Amino acid sequence: MAYIYKKTIGGKEYYYLRASVRKNNKTITKDIAYLGSDIDSVRNKLDELPSKYSAEIRKTYKTINKFIEVNIFLEKARASKLKNDSFLANENLENVEACKIHWQTKFSNLHKLTKEETFKTFIVEFAFNTTAIEGNTITLKQAQNLLHENLTPKNKTLREIYDIQNTEKVFLNLIDINDKLSHELICKIHDELLANIDSRKGYRTEDVRVIKATFKSTPARYVKTDMDLLLKWYYETEKSIHPFALAVIFHHKFEKIHPFMDGNGRTGRMLMNYILLKKDYPPAIIRKKNRSEFLKQLAKADGCELTKATKSHYSAIIEFCALEFYENYWNIFL
Repeated sequence: MAYIYKKTIGGKEYYYLRASVRKNNKTITKDIAYLGSDIDSVRNKLDELPSKYSAEIRKTYKTINKFIEVNIFLEKARASKLKNDSFLANENLENVEACKIHWQTKFSNLHKLTKEETFKTFIVEFAFNTTAIEGNTITLKQAQNLLHENLTPKNKTLREIYDIQNTEKVFLNLIDINDKLSHELICKIHDELLANIDSRKGYRTEDVRVIKATFKSTPARYVKTDMDLLLKWYYETEKSIHPFALAVIFHHKFEKIHPFMDGNGRTGRMLMNYILLKKDYPPAIIRKKNRSEFLKQLAKADGCELTKATKSHYSAIIEFCALEFYENYWNIFL
């Protein structure tokens, strides 16, 4: 298998085409060719290699091309002279900003139909994962067939089917909405996500016990008060905190309040994406396979006061979400 390997020496990066093969139950790797220190010219270097390497390169071209594209935009992010961030380590900050630059300068300039097709892929992945985290048993393939071909999966409940369909509808609406983040918008998103699933609308008026939670949700009589405080915190800090950190922290604080009787997780992740999109960042996916780790990192922030956001409480969940964000971004939007 051929791939590009990066060596960092004295702060400078050098690129090599490397191959790995299995021999006698061992993996042997060797550098095939030096590709220079300029990521922008690596493709040209590959084209100049002897034809005997063509077959190996073709076999893993997608992987090689992804490596080149990601590193090109990482270089662009570094060249933009990013300010150190109190919540995001430099590596994750660079990766988040690289996604934003690609989103704004490369993806946004693709043909309209290409963008629509890519968005369809994202929405299927997002709908599957965000609902699966809450227990929906529809598979990724079934979600794809449901949303692309309108094929209803067998042996699944109407609730699960509406769950997937509602998620697609709400996300598509988010793209065109320019409303301020408000009680009305939050309740509207929640109500549409739970259409035909749960008729209880608006903030809850009863106390709720969150199963297996490490926190106590806001008592019903104080839900509106705490949501007032959360929105006040958001508008007071939105210009002083990195947009990605802002979106993740808002999501956590929203979940801790747990303002609705049902659908809080799905609504919270949708709101996180609403904030990212309105701040000119691409949307995020938290993968179902990482659900346990996601909940574990969220719990580390539970001790923070509603109107505060300290690094000791939030760095873990922000770093976790950043990794999910850029890994999923390059897998879908590249």
